[in-house]
Amino acid sequence: MNLHSPLIDARGIVLSFGTRRVLDRVDLSIERREIVTLIGPNGSGKTSLARVLLGLLQAQEGQIIRAPHLTTGYLPQRLNINQNLPLKVDRFLSLAGRSKRKSIEAALDAVAGRHLADLDVAKLSGGELQRTLLARALLRDPDFLVLDEPTQGVDVTGQIEFYELISNLRDRLDCGILMISHDLHLVMAATDRVICLNHHVCCSGPPEAVQRHPDYLALFGSEGNGRLALYTHRHDHDHDLAGDVMTAHEHGRRH
Repeated sequence: MNLHSPLIDARGIVLSFGTRRVLDRVDLSIERREIVTLIGPNGSGKTSLARVLLGLLQAQEGQIIRAPHLTTGYLPQRLNINQNLPLKVDRFLSLAGRSKRKSIEAALDAVAGRHLADLDVAKLSGGELQRTLLARALLRDPDFLVLDEPTQGVDVTGQIEFYELISNLRDRLDCGILMISHDLHLVMAATDRVICLNHHVCCSGPPEAVQRHPDYLALFGSEGNGRLALYTHRHDHDHDLAGDVMTAHEHGRRH
């Protein structure tokens, strides 16, 4: 796979449901090791665009170029689980198609969730469920990871921890990540590039530029200003395989 080509490059995407145009000539590309956040109000086409990129929906117009042999992982916005069905986390993950216990344990370790293995899925907290769903997406060893509203139902502390985890995973897996959100209070501090969508691309660029863009302000007002730096992940270091920050000496030995 060419490391200098986009993992996925969508051009002129048009998607309509009946007479309602959901996506109107949308362009979007994502590079390896890049975290892109797709924002927009409810009903703006964010999830539909993600499903088009993943090949789950067919656009009426446009072109999508995927890197050769691209593997994808998907954390959906909603997953309906029968609350009366006794289902342990490890069994739930085995149903994803890769039943080897070592693979499941490795995926849970990657999301700091090994302790969840024997818990009932129906009894997980919001944060525990999202980690489980993320582990499920990681079983595919993805080059391109799509996370649709990944912190819904998670408190602020849990959201900060989750976004730190996403940054670590990007570094460790050497993948590209598309996150979808309608709330920028935390997301913008955790991303490399923001795309503001309202059926078409309103604006895009670094978080600091997008939050000042007139189209963003027209959609969201100034409610996010001053609240976007609860944490900032500065990519000025590397992580080892356990996710810990490497010292300068260790980094020098690696390179």
